[in-house]
Amino acid sequence: MNHKKLSILTTLFLISPTLAAFAQDTGSLTVDSKTIFYVVTGFTLLIALLVLGVSVVVLQLLKTFVDQQAEKIAAEKGVELVEEESAWTKIWTKLNDFRPMEEEGELVLDHNYDGIRELDNHLPPWWKWLFYITIIFAVFYLGAYHVFDSLPLQEEEYMAQIEEAEAESAARLANLPESNIDENNVAFVEDAGLLAKGKQIFNLNCAQCHKENGGGGIGPNLTDDYWLHGGSIGDIYKTIKIGVPEKGMISWELLLSPEQMQNVSSYIMTFKGTNPPGAKGPQGELYVPEALPEKPTETDSTVVAKL
Repeated sequence: MNHKKLSILTTLFLISPTLAAFAQDTGSLTVDSKTIFYVVTGFTLLIALLVLGVSVVVLQLLKTFVDQQAEKIAAEKGVELVEEESAWTKIWTKLNDFRPMEEEGELVLDHNYDGIRELDNHLPPWWKWLFYITIIFAVFYLGAYHVFDSLPLQEEEYMAQIEEAEAESAARLANLPESNIDENNVAFVEDAGLLAKGKQIFNLNCAQCHKENGGGGIGPNLTDDYWLHGGSIGDIYKTIKIGVPEKGMISWELLLSPEQMQNVSSYIMTFKGTNPPGAKGPQGELYVPEALPEKPTETDSTVVAKL
């Protein structure tokens, strides 16, 4: 094994535990911590590349010193120094079926283009074997997927994964306490803890399209008075529940509990009037909240009592 390959393997061996430790925790990271993870990972890879570069240079210098010493010893002994080919060089030559320079005369074709001659070299053996392997693979693939139907196609795998995910989600929801919250009786929650939970859900699942400040990106602006599907707490809950598939928004009914959808709906309503910089323009229709019935005055109550 030559010095360059040894340095590459050594560097990868040294950084692999660090990368593995980072990779184990990516699934549970929040948006901010994911950003930190990618920055740290990029910095680690940069350091690894620098270490690799320095290792290659140092090993190359050592090889140069060794070669110079060998040449000096050979000159003192008055013998010719013949450098042996490495095992890798021999394998590479065999894989490519290189012909020695002395045999080029036998390979020259009659084609002559402005003094440029063409050699009749064969395709490298590694290329031909790779081509043969692809043919064999294609035969097995065709038989397994399209003739005998012994393996599922991509669409079948996708549908199977969808069914599995729905079954897991249904089982998870079945273990949750029953809730009678729906779009007809959902209410705005004022508890700071519940709103914080709604914010966490929003940042993890909704901010990619609506931005963390609700100003809108791929999705509409959530801070103004214009709404595509209604701006009441019930309308927002229903939109989250059933989704908007034609616009790319999935249904969250199987992924979030009714309480979670109520919390995130309430948090979305806190965006109203914040007017963040760079917010998206109005979309949909102007939503005007329904006025609550006025409480009867003391005079009205007295009149009713007398009647």
